[in-house]
Amino acid sequence: MRYMLMRKADAATEEGVLPSQELLQAMGDYNERMIRAGVFVTGDGLRPSREGCRIAFRDGEPRVTEGPFSATDELLAGYTVLEVDSLEEAVEWARDWPREDGDVTLELRRYFTFEDFAPGAGLQRHAAQARMPRGLQVHLSFPGSCREAMAFYAEVTGGHLEAALTYGETPAAKDVPPEWHDRIAHASLNVRGHRLMGADMPGDGDRPPQGAQLFLDYDDVDQAAQVFQRLAEGGQVLMPFEATFWARGFGMVSDRFGVQWMVATPSDQCP
Repeated sequence: MRYMLMRKADAATEEGVLPSQELLQAMGDYNERMIRAGVFVTGDGLRPSREGCRIAFRDGEPRVTEGPFSATDELLAGYTVLEVDSLEEAVEWARDWPREDGDVTLELRRYFTFEDFAPGAGLQRHAAQARMPRGLQVHLSFPGSCREAMAFYAEVTGGHLEAALTYGETPAAKDVPPEWHDRIAHASLNVRGHRLMGADMPGDGDRPPQGAQLFLDYDDVDQAAQVFQRLAEGGQVLMPFEATFWARGFGMVSDRFGVQWMVATPSDQCP
């Protein structure tokens, strides 16, 4: 079940008062707990209503009204989307809202599902879109350097290394030599909900990727250039990072672990 946990607006949020560093830290910790529990889908804060507008349709014609709007307690200051098993579970997460936010009002609303609607062509169109997988992840194999590589990728991308399980910690321990018990059987790096996974593969199980690159997409061209340089340390530049006809910056590099990357800041004209 998917629920939206809505944080209602108040006088401070409507005035555009930004959260303190203490509250930002508390909210970051709160989100991290939900991410690790597998219930966090997305969440954002909203700017004051004076920077927005309402579009009302009357007799088929849209009418735009610029903010700010009255009835502050009916407005939203932010929201979090949760994927949980029940309303009770959603309520428990709501109860855990950071106390640093002060006296706030939260509201939970459940999303509709396909089962709530009668079958038909319109519903089938939405069902087709829903057939897409939850995510498309990448898995890399290493000859014994997985721990070092994944720690490096976590540092470069700012992602969360959420798992680094050794062979000795799994039932596979009996099937690998003792000297491999401290090698990685499964590692997972979470980057904005996308996972880069990896493992050390004994014997001839390691297969360096061929004809495939990992693609990092950045809004800021300077940040992209810095990441490109980090990945190039001890590796090989395949294409220098520079402006192209479709990107403000693009480069290709094979890092010191033999993994190939594309780093880019696409232009506004190129989605």
